Amino acid sequence: MSSRSNTFVSRARLNILAGAAWAFVVSLAGAQPAPPSASPPPPATAAQSTPAAAAQSAPTPLPFVPASTPEQEQLRLVPAKRYPGKVHILPATMETTQWGWFNNAQPPVLNVNSGDTVVFETMMHSHNQVVPGTTIEQIKKLRTDFPGRGPHTLTGPVYIEGAEPGDVLKVRINKIVPRAYATNFNVPGMFGEFPTKFPEGQVKYFYLDLERKVAEFAPGIEIPLAPFPGTIGVARAEPGQYSSVPPGRYGGNMDVRDLTEGAALYVPVFVKGALLWTGDSHAAQGNGEINLTALETAYKEMNVTVDVLKNMKLEWPRIETKDSWITVGIDRDLNKALDILQEETRTFLMEQRKLTKDEAAKVMMATWDCRVTQVVDVNKGLHCFSAKNTKERRKIEALPEKENKSYLVTVGRDADLNKAMDDAAWAMIGLLEQDKKLTRLDAYSLASMVMDCRLAAPGATQKAVHCLVPKSTWVSR
Repeated sequence: MSSRSNTFVSRARLNILAGAAWAFVVSLAGAQPAPPSASPPPPATAAQSTPAAAAQSAPTPLPFVPASTPEQEQLRLVPAKRYPGKVHILPATMETTQWGWFNNAQPPVLNVNSGDTVVFETMMHSHNQVVPGTTIEQIKKLRTDFPGRGPHTLTGPVYIEGAEPGDVLKVRINKIVPRAYATNFNVPGMFGEFPTKFPEGQVKYFYLDLERKVAEFAPGIEIPLAPFPGTIGVARAEPGQYSSVPPGRYGGNMDVRDLTEGAALYVPVFVKGALLWTGDSHAAQGNGEINLTALETAYKEMNVTVDVLKNMKLEWPRIETKDSWITVGIDRDLNKALDILQEETRTFLMEQRKLTKDEAAKVMMATWDCRVTQVVDVNKGLHCFSAKNTKERRKIEALPEKENKSYLVTVGRDADLNKAMDDAAWAMIGLLEQDKKLTRLDAYSLASMVMDCRLAAPGATQKAVHCLVPKSTWVSR
């Protein structure tokens, strides 16, 4: 028997023993008298969505029920010559998903080799409880009843044989097939970029026209579809349960909308086997994602190929697209995220072009093309594009200062990047209300899905954000 088989059988036996222990605990718990009913918890605030509260306030799933057996593993292997390695099907079930938590003690639901392909299925938020017909009051209750828990349903984890701490996991997106519907919502008075300015909430549902690759927001308003996983990442190094909301060095809820079909994520590995999850599936998203949500859907198929890279070292995730490399900066404070972003981009350019630090800094500023990824996931995100082909200069669109034939434009400037972003985004909401006659809630929603907030090259004393909404969003009927 191979070492991989021994490892797998041992893991399966441990999982089965854990399942027996779990069943015994449940049996004992069922024999106890019912506890007195507790009063409902107070509504969570935006600050309560941090991972610190997670382990205290949520039901702890340990010990775990086994989610995979050797027989199940074999039955998930399918013939598919089109894709690299062995091809594994991973359906989204209650046994193969978690709602709102990452935990590096979670037993894997699938074991694969480096070079294999995994076909993930994903669910809508809160274990498929946010579907057409679910009200905003019900969505809010799913958050306030479980403070600290994220809304995302995560398929996984997948154990990649040979992955060790210090390695890099490459995840190439081969194919994405969404469901036929999606949603966008803002929880009343909670979360998002402007929770206090939106004490009222709203949920909207949409049909995804996969043939035309659009979703109709309202008559005459269309959102182009560009599916990508909002959340994809590996287990943290730290033990315990953590909310799925904040992104970090492990990837997670990064919301980089350029991670579409054909792109690849490179993420540092922190635990043996890496433990790969995905969920929070998006059909489209704006750069900023200001009302908390994108065009949220689930995937019938997210087809990825995984590779363990032993000779690559990373501090933060990177993304490779057809013509660019993307570096990221993530922090609660956009100013600190900008510092991380610049350091990561300089480091990348030094490695790619064999430059000194000063030379890389000059190239970075001369080729600056950066975005505000999102500002709603506790840890905020920024990302920059760098040319993949060093012999060709990427076409970089000049940042407009005012409306032009292609875009509605608002600009925010301040020494504090957080305020610059807030000012630019809030001005766009007002512009959509006034010029496009949208309700304030609809302006907030549409901007979250189509607005492109771009970061100007930082000056010595001032930072600027230019938020653009394509005029092509409005179509003649």
